[in-house]
Amino acid sequence: MSRTRLFFSKYGLDLLIVIAAVESAISTALRDDPGHPTGPVLWFEVFAVAAVILALLARRRFPFIAPAGTWLVSPALSFADGALIVDKAGLFVAGMGAAVLLGNLRRDTQARVGLAIVLSGAAIIVYNDSDHATGELIFTPVLFAIGWLVGFALRERTERIEAAEERATRAEREREAAARVAVAEERGRIARELHDVVAHAVSVMVLQVGAVRHRMPATDTEDRETLENVEQAGRMALAEMRRLLNAMRQDGEELELLPHPGLDNLDSLVDDVRAAGLPVRLQIRGEPFALPPGLDLSAYRILQEGLTNALKHARASQAEVDVQYSATELRLEVRDDGPGGPSTDAGLGHGLVGIRERVKIFGGDMTAGASRTGGFVLRARLPLEGGAR
Repeated sequence: MSRTRLFFSKYGLDLLIVIAAVESAISTALRDDPGHPTGPVLWFEVFAVAAVILALLARRRFPFIAPAGTWLVSPALSFADGALIVDKAGLFVAGMGAAVLLGNLRRDTQARVGLAIVLSGAAIIVYNDSDHATGELIFTPVLFAIGWLVGFALRERTERIEAAEERATRAEREREAAARVAVAEERGRIARELHDVVAHAVSVMVLQVGAVRHRMPATDTEDRETLENVEQAGRMALAEMRRLLNAMRQDGEELELLPHPGLDNLDSLVDDVRAAGLPVRLQIRGEPFALPPGLDLSAYRILQEGLTNALKHARASQAEVDVQYSATELRLEVRDDGPGGPSTDAGLGHGLVGIRERVKIFGGDMTAGASRTGGFVLRARLPLEGGAR
């Protein structure tokens, strides 16, 4: 059934043109009106009538010439035989279809010329018919002009639909581009923070190696030299890391001198949100323990972003923060009772983009969306490699 619909949607009009051509050719060949032609003249008219209609099959390649040709050749044939055109149902259907196609042309100049051709052609055909009534000289051209207006109206509708589709496509591309920019910016921010964490750890290692080297006896030259090489390699790594961090910082972005926060600073974050006007209930489940610095920072940022969304975008009256420690994973949840949701990722803000990227780094997963009981809920799971220590 779908193949049949597909065939008729693609070739239905072509099939109708062929049927109209066959009907008109047969009707011409079987003419019995007084004074109808015979012999070669009759067969010329048969093929001429069929050709006039079949010319519309070329409408896709020649959108102006094909329908205009139908309306130019038909009046010319009426000069040779005034009754040839007026009594053919297939020719009437073809003429009306050609008028619609001319009205549907994208170029206004061609459409207006097509209207002139239709009006003049219809008037000539009616005039050359010896049996025409006076009113037909006006009624018939107006009838085909209505067909042209139908095509013109369809063109306007098609243009509006295409314009709307183009705007939607452009908006989708802009959203995708904005999302890519947001992801890139957030990944850069996460990388800078993690590089700071790594740089701090390397710095501590270098200081400890240097302290051990200075405590070693002067006679232990081989071990002292080995530790000195390790210390120099660490200092070189720190220097390269600082260059990388400077290159990753955006123009005008100042160096952060304060240590990066972690879940130990969660109470301060909750107090700040409460001071901003949103009551927050904090629940810690499980026994808290020291987390890897990068994961600790990301967990804090996830909760910070969740509370920021609840405060700014959700129009909530209260929020809940749930942190659950276990030996293998850390679970985070921020829930509010507001009717709104978080900022969309399609905008230039980071919103859920940052949360998603941070969770992805540590191989976790997250969900965010409206709760069945109302409000918005954000959940994130961060696995702990090797379990808690």
